[in-house]
Amino acid sequence: MLFVDFLRGRRRLRVSVCKPPCSFWFLLLFGIGGLVLFIHLQDLSDMVLQQAPAGVKFRGTTQSRQCSQFSEVVGSVSARINHHSEESDVDPISPMQLPDSQWKRQAATPGSREHDPGSQRVTKRHRKLLKTSPVLRPHTNSSLQSSRRLSDVQESRRRIVREVCGKYRSNISRTITPHLVSRIYVEDRHKLLYCEVPKAGCSNWKRVLMVLAGVANSTREINHVAVHYDNHLKRLDSFDRQGITKRLETYTKVLFVREPMERLVSAFRDKFESPNSYYHPVFGKPIISKYRVNASQTALKTGSGVTFREFIHYLLDVHRPVGMDIHWEAADQLCSPCHLHYDFIGKVETLEEDANFLLRKIGAPENLSYPSFKDGNPKAARTSTQITQHYFSQLNASERQRAYDFYYMDYLMFNYSKPYKDLY
Repeated sequence: MLFVDFLRGRRRLRVSVCKPPCSFWFLLLFGIGGLVLFIHLQDLSDMVLQQAPAGVKFRGTTQSRQCSQFSEVVGSVSARINHHSEESDVDPISPMQLPDSQWKRQAATPGSREHDPGSQRVTKRHRKLLKTSPVLRPHTNSSLQSSRRLSDVQESRRRIVREVCGKYRSNISRTITPHLVSRIYVEDRHKLLYCEVPKAGCSNWKRVLMVLAGVANSTREINHVAVHYDNHLKRLDSFDRQGITKRLETYTKVLFVREPMERLVSAFRDKFESPNSYYHPVFGKPIISKYRVNASQTALKTGSGVTFREFIHYLLDVHRPVGMDIHWEAADQLCSPCHLHYDFIGKVETLEEDANFLLRKIGAPENLSYPSFKDGNPKAARTSTQITQHYFSQLNASERQRAYDFYYMDYLMFNYSKPYKDLY
């Protein structure tokens, strides 16, 4: 009897020795689960750092504190597991090291595809998460400030036009006729209406509209003939009254202008100082015939060699020998801003910045920007303030004053300063 009791006692002792306590298994499972979760969080952290643009640093203040606290918990669990493993022959599990939360992004070499040498190790979990997670596009303070500044500039320009129209054009008819919208081009895909003002970047704007409409893939592949003579773009006056009204109410209406005197000189240089088979015979011959004394037969026959002063006399003459042309017509007359209330008013003086800001606003493709190349007479220097002053120095004070009066509404509406101190 005593021998049987002795055997039962040894059996109970052996069972209690072989079976680890329940708390050990709980701690073991808790530690393994915590490590799996931590590995997943580390993968997410690596993925976010890989997606960040070059130059962006993540400061791990709150996040690093949380990670260090989690590491302490995992470390304590691992220590307790190690303590039990010494008694139960369980392999120890060492805690993982936390990743550095502040990464220094390195600039990509010209032939490289990665910005960070350490980001070249991409696991299956990385690829899966990259497919399902949205790409982070942080906006820098400078880009947000620039956007706000340009939006404020647009509001100021629209306000000035409204004030000038209210003061000088308050009694105009509100009826929209086809003639008022005859210079406006339509781009339906991005709901854009662009009023053409020649010598204010219009050729390149037509190229941009053609790319937006899907006519071409790049502005570079569109030549001068395709821009001006192939009729790839629709004008607003080609639609019926309902189509015109609908687009005016729902589309973004855009107008780009230029300092009036500078635009005038640019037009003169382009049409009269370069060979031109249209402007020389159509405009040059009657201008020379009326305003030049003792004109030669060659000049009367070809219309070549019109001087800037002769051109100004033609422009200011109420009895012109030949009609007006859109290249020197006032922007106020071409685009009727008091009737149409433009949403965006750009200027040649800030052309690239204004144009690209507009393209981002209307959702244009990211790779599309306003082209900077010169369309007509690419070898000639662009008309600048200095060149404009040189041409206007050929005129007397009265002629300069009358030229300023001719473009007076453009100067007021678009807030350009008087080009000469003696003007009133």
